[in-house]
Amino acid sequence: MNNGYEIHELKTGFFHFLNYSYIIVDKATRYAGIVDPAWEIRKFTDLLKRLNVEVSSILLTHSHDDHVNLVQPLINLYQPKVYMSNIEIDYYHYQSPNLIGFQHMDHISIGDTVIECLLTPGHTAGSTCYLLTDSMFSGDTVFIEGCGICNCPGGSPSDMYESIQMIKSYVPDHVKIYPGHSFGKSAGHTLGSLKEDNIYFQIYKKSHFVDFRMRANQKNIFSFK
Repeated sequence: MNNGYEIHELKTGFFHFLNYSYIIVDKATRYAGIVDPAWEIRKFTDLLKRLNVEVSSILLTHSHDDHVNLVQPLINLYQPKVYMSNIEIDYYHYQSPNLIGFQHMDHISIGDTVIECLLTPGHTAGSTCYLLTDSMFSGDTVFIEGCGICNCPGGSPSDMYESIQMIKSYVPDHVKIYPGHSFGKSAGHTLGSLKEDNIYFQIYKKSHFVDFRMRANQKNIFSFK
C-alpha cells in the first residue's frame, strides 16, 4: 500500500528496560510525530536531524515512565504538541506542557497523515493505540507475542479482554502492529498474523482470558528483546 507516511523504529534502553519508540514522518510536509519517547535522547535527535523533519507531535500510548521519559527534553528542543487520552491524564494526574487530551476514536494529524486514537484500557486505565491506514502503534496493550500485564494501578484483565476484542473486530487484518516492547519477534507483523499466533487473540471467553492473563508464576516479565 502506498502510504503518505514513513515509520522509523528506535530501540532504546535503560538497565532492564528495552523500549521501542517510533517516528512517524508525513512525506508531503516532513512533519514528524514521535511515539512513546524514552531513555536515549541522542538516538532521537540524531535520527530527526538525518531525516530533516519538523517535530510537531508526541503521541503517548500511556503514562508509564518507560514511555514518557523523554517528553520534557523533547519539548525543550522542539515544542511539539503532546497527546494522551483524557482518561489516562485524569486517572494518573499526568502533566506536561503542550498536553492535549482526546476521547476514543478522536482523530489527530501529523501534516497530512490522519491518526485515529483507539482507547484500549487494560494495561493502564487509559491506554491508547494509534491507528493509521496500515499501521497501529500499540504501546503495552498488544505485543506481537502477547499482551501487556494487567496488575499495574488502573490495569484490568477484563478491560484488556474487551480492548483486544475491539481491536480484532475494528482493525483490518493487513494493519502492521508496532508495540512498545518485543519478546523476541520484530515489530511490524500484521494483525492477521497475531490472530493466528498470539494466544491472547484466541481466547474467546472473558473468564478464561482473565484467568490466563493473571495466572501465577509468570516469568521474565521484563525480558524484552
